[in-house]
Amino acid sequence: MTGQADAVEIVDVSARDGLQNEAVILPTDAKIQLISKAIEAGAKRLEVASFVNPKAVPAMADAENVMAALHDAGLPAKASFAGLVLNQRGMDRALSAGVDEINFVILASETFNRRNQGASIIETCAQFRDAAKTARIENIPMTLTVGAAFGCPFEGEVNAGQVIELARMGADAGVSEIAIADTIGVGDPVSVEQLTLALREAVPAVPLRFHFHDTRNTGLANAYSAWRNGVASFDASLGGIGGCPFANGATGNVASEALTYMFSRMGVETGMDLNMQRQTARWLESALGHALSSAVMRAGGFPASDQHAEENACLVP
Repeated sequence: MTGQADAVEIVDVSARDGLQNEAVILPTDAKIQLISKAIEAGAKRLEVASFVNPKAVPAMADAENVMAALHDAGLPAKASFAGLVLNQRGMDRALSAGVDEINFVILASETFNRRNQGASIIETCAQFRDAAKTARIENIPMTLTVGAAFGCPFEGEVNAGQVIELARMGADAGVSEIAIADTIGVGDPVSVEQLTLALREAVPAVPLRFHFHDTRNTGLANAYSAWRNGVASFDASLGGIGGCPFANGATGNVASEALTYMFSRMGVETGMDLNMQRQTARWLESALGHALSSAVMRAGGFPASDQHAEENACLVP
C-alpha cells in the first residue's frame, strides 16, 4: 500500500460538470458568483467551462464569456482555471479564451466515446496527441481524463486494461496529470484500489487525480480507497450537483463539503472552509430552484462551530 497523503487537493468542478446537466441554465454572471464563492471557500483549482458543441451541451455555451468575465474580475490571480476539451477545435477555443489548464477527456468505452464526442476512441486519441503537442508548445498544463473508467451505460463493464493503455498514452504524450473518472458512479472501493495500484505501476511518474460520482452512494468510500493508496487529488462539486448529459441516471459528483468533512475528521488537511462551502451550496440550491443531495450541506460539521451550533442542534424530547 502506498503511503497516504497528509493533505489533499479538492478540485472544484461545480461550474462545469456540476452545471452541465442541470435543467436550469445559469447565466454567466451567476456562474461567476459561484466560482468566486468556491474560491472564497478555499478552492485553488477549478474546472469552469467546457469548450464543446453548444448545441450538445447548452449549459456550456457561454464558455468564452465565462473566461472573459473571470479575467475582467481579476480572479485568475487567485486560482487556476481549467477548461474541458474533447478535440483540437475545443483546444484552440480554450487557449484563445485564456484558460490556465486543459482537461482533455477520452472515454474508455467505444460506444460512450462515440456518443459523447462523436468520434471513435482511435480518432479521439489522434486528436489528443495533437492537442498534447500544442500544450507542450504553449507550455500549458494538460490533464488527460479517462472517463467511464469503471463502467459504461451502454457496454457494461469496462476492461481495466483499456484504462491503463489510455493512461500510458497520456504519459507518453507528456501530460502533467491523469484523472480517472467514474462517470456513471458504478465503482467500488476494491476496484478503485486495484486500478490505482495498476496505474501506479503503469505510469509511476504522472500524478493521479480521481473524479467520483455518487450515483450509488459509493463516492466517499471510493475516495477513501484512492487516498489509502496514495492519491491526493479529487474532483468534487458543491452540493453534489453534476451528471453526464449522455448517460441516463449518471447523477451528481461527490459533494465538495462531504469530502472536506470526511478528510478533516480524519486529520487530513484540505484547505477548505466547510461552513463557507455549505453556505455556497445553499446559495446554489436556491439559484437552481431545487433541493440538492448533499447530506453535509444540511447536517453541517461536527463538532459544530459556535457560529453554526444552533442551526445544527437537534431537539431531543
